[in-house]
Amino acid sequence: MIEKPVVVITGGAGGIGEATAIKFAENGFVPVLVDVDENALHRVSASLQALTSDAWIMAGDLQGGDFLKEIVETTMEKYGRIDVLVNNAAWRSIGTMRSISLEDWEKTIRINLTAPAFLAKYAAAAMEKQGRPGVIVNLSSIMSSRAAGYSPAYTTCKGGVESLTYELAVLYGPSQIRVVCIAPGNVDTNMSKDYINSADANISHDLVNEMETSTPLKRSASPAEIANAIYWISSAEASYITGTTLNIDGGFSKNFNAYTSKKRLNPGEF
Repeated sequence: MIEKPVVVITGGAGGIGEATAIKFAENGFVPVLVDVDENALHRVSASLQALTSDAWIMAGDLQGGDFLKEIVETTMEKYGRIDVLVNNAAWRSIGTMRSISLEDWEKTIRINLTAPAFLAKYAAAAMEKQGRPGVIVNLSSIMSSRAAGYSPAYTTCKGGVESLTYELAVLYGPSQIRVVCIAPGNVDTNMSKDYINSADANISHDLVNEMETSTPLKRSASPAEIANAIYWISSAEASYITGTTLNIDGGFSKNFNAYTSKKRLNPGEF
């Protein structure tokens, strides 16, 4: 067993996952990065070499149940410990319930809900054997409560992940394993740039701009800002926080309407 704490991060090949790996590595953790994109994993691993020589990558599809076990078993064999699990990986298609296929629905559920549930199950079992506190962080989205109408399976999963968080927090709390959910608003990642309409036009900029005009801070989050919250919630400074969801959305979910409307009503005040 190594002395350094170990964090397992799914979806670690870019975006929030990559930023989270950097944040934990900067603070003395060994990052174990999981993603389906092996080339991107190697790129991230190379970029982490300035921070740690211990980063480990595992390429595979989270839809496979055996791979979920392999992630935990391999990490335990190599390092002898798992201190933090970050269930960050996500997949979704763009389309309403009218048009989504059964295949896309089931793939979304497997990656966004089933994988976090069973990775948490396997990681928590390993944490319990270690006999030391552990943390599981699940990534949700404000879409769990602010549905858009065009990602039904994804929205369903994010609501499920929040409920799963509360269930796991109750189950594993007596073992001193904290389970917390992070629900970001719009984040500047590739997932916010793939909105293609029926005419094959990319309208991502328009959608992001519309959301930002309804966000009190008037911008999207950077991946690093979400990573900072994930690290803090996993730290000893947050040692009494479990079974809850932290919204990180720049105030979007508490705002009633777009600032363009506010300015028409009260010019010069917003």
